[in-house]
Amino acid sequence: MRKIGLFCLTVLLIIGIVGCSSGSDEANGSEENPINVVTTIAQIGDITENIGGDLVEVNSLMGPGVDPHLYNAVQGDIQKMTEADIIFYNGLHLEGQMGEIFAEMKQEKPTIPVAENIPKEKLLADPESPDISDPHVWFDINLWKYAAEAVRDGLIELDPDNKETYTQNTAAYLKELDELNDYALERFEEIPEQSRVLVTAHDAFNYFGKAYGFEVMGLQGLSTESDYGVNDIQRIINVLVERNIKGVFVESSVSERSINAVVEGAKEEGQEVSIGGELYSDAMGEAGTEEGTYIGMFKHNVETIVESLK
Repeated sequence: MRKIGLFCLTVLLIIGIVGCSSGSDEANGSEENPINVVTTIAQIGDITENIGGDLVEVNSLMGPGVDPHLYNAVQGDIQKMTEADIIFYNGLHLEGQMGEIFAEMKQEKPTIPVAENIPKEKLLADPESPDISDPHVWFDINLWKYAAEAVRDGLIELDPDNKETYTQNTAAYLKELDELNDYALERFEEIPEQSRVLVTAHDAFNYFGKAYGFEVMGLQGLSTESDYGVNDIQRIINVLVERNIKGVFVESSVSERSINAVVEGAKEEGQEVSIGGELYSDAMGEAGTEEGTYIGMFKHNVETIVESLK
């Protein structure tokens, strides 16, 4: 992985030396000449589209089904970032393989880790590495609002002439997020408290669990780079049997193999467990679909969980 990161950095430096175009220190967004924005995950891209509207053109590097923990930038990605006016990424080690690239880009243009706008006391720590924060902050809507504000502030600093537009768009989007949060709270009331247990492939839903009163269990740690073994599978099976839990969930960006092993193992111990549905965790749905937006993705997860566990 280290070699891949160094290779990407080398490509980046070469691109800079040969004089490829890069973003300016200040831009003026317009429908005819929108600001060129690059984001890593699509969740951030969706924020930017809502706040920037016609004043921005957004390119998200990681599409449906892509795991950001394992993602390595290719030359085309580096080209896009080099030509961008501004870059937004999650931070908190979510895009673990791209750290050197972001460090280099910060020397040339605004390169903003939006999740690091969240107050540290509101972040959850990795149980296995207390010095590292859980990066999956988009599953607590109230925390994700801080990310939206980071995008707003970054666009305003780059394009102050359109400050009023960015401010108004952000206010409207934050209102939509508040309505989404109210919707989730109302739907989750349909699930008995003892059934509010969410079993998934990796620990992407801890913020979700804290926000909405779910006990969350994942086979792997915060990153899908974490290994899991027979003991991890058996640990989950024991909980399913002891608490008579009948539904577990797969994730759109993670292999189903681990969860299928849990289902089969539980069956061998006499506990019938089914796949409750597919949740969007580290990636959203296809562009142009409802699930291809942050709000649509979140609603899909809410409805899938409620229908399975209520």
